Amino acid sequence: MMSAIEIIHPGDPSVLRLTQRPIPQPGTGEVLLKVIAAGVNRPDIMQRKGLYPPPPGTTDIPGLEVSGIIVQTGEGVCRWQPGQTVCALLPGGGYAEYCLAQEAVCLPLPSTLNPVQAAALPETFCTVWANLFQNGQLREHDKFLVHGGAGGIGTTAIQLAARLRDAQIFTTCGSDEKCRFCLELGAHTAINYRREDFSETISGLTHQTGVDVILDIIGAPYLQGNIKSLTTGGRLIIIAVQGGYRGQINLLPIFLRRLTLTGSTLRSRPLEEKALIARQLQEQVWPLLEAGTVRPIIHTTLPLSRAAEAHKIMENHEHIGKIVLIP
Repeated sequence: MMSAIEIIHPGDPSVLRLTQRPIPQPGTGEVLLKVIAAGVNRPDIMQRKGLYPPPPGTTDIPGLEVSGIIVQTGEGVCRWQPGQTVCALLPGGGYAEYCLAQEAVCLPLPSTLNPVQAAALPETFCTVWANLFQNGQLREHDKFLVHGGAGGIGTTAIQLAARLRDAQIFTTCGSDEKCRFCLELGAHTAINYRREDFSETISGLTHQTGVDVILDIIGAPYLQGNIKSLTTGGRLIIIAVQGGYRGQINLLPIFLRRLTLTGSTLRSRPLEEKALIARQLQEQVWPLLEAGTVRPIIHTTLPLSRAAEAHKIMENHEHIGKIVLIP
């Protein structure tokens, strides 16, 4: 048996409960990991609220990324051996002492990072890579806006856009402290959304031309401002809807400026797509982690038993970077 966090029923953080579950056994192409650390992500909160159910056949234990030691391999696994330490992208199950991961989405630990830091990589870095570089097609010297720059997605997107594309980076944050942090991390402009209209600020700074790519985690309330902030041929990628799902939209600017609006989730993608993302990360981003020019930002670590507290910190927007749980 192992300790794990279960969701008693949809609700606030108090519905997260430490319990005992059987240790899972690896199937074909899977490895069993003894979890060292597990990253906390916004989709975990959505699952807790009943808004983001796990895919069919996936454990109900939350948790989409971990670092851990391989203790057992399933049939057909050839890349990894028991005793190796990896970080892994999961469909669920990370809030536990043991979890299963597909061989194809396990990644080696960069030599410059410890396992706690590495646990904050897979979900966040895969999400940013898939949406900003694959879907958004961020190009050299593009103008790029990321909302929520101080969160896990934001801090990752700022660093990768700066190091890989030398982009001109704009971001929105909820406090002056977070704005300063994002500027130190590589953003060129940080907008405190509590005091400024981001679309007006961007319009002024870009001489009414707008930005090429927007990575949005807010959704409906920012829809019109995002469209206003895009240049001709601009791309808006919506990856979360913290502000709500439903909003009104003026279609005319989309026609006139040939805009692209899209969105995606990572969890439900086929394994082949996730494996491609993982391979591209290892080829193009892992060298930056090895060199120390990109790093995961860790806000705090908490014991697994305090998962509810971790969710409260995230929901109250008290964090800069990632929150990590330790079994």
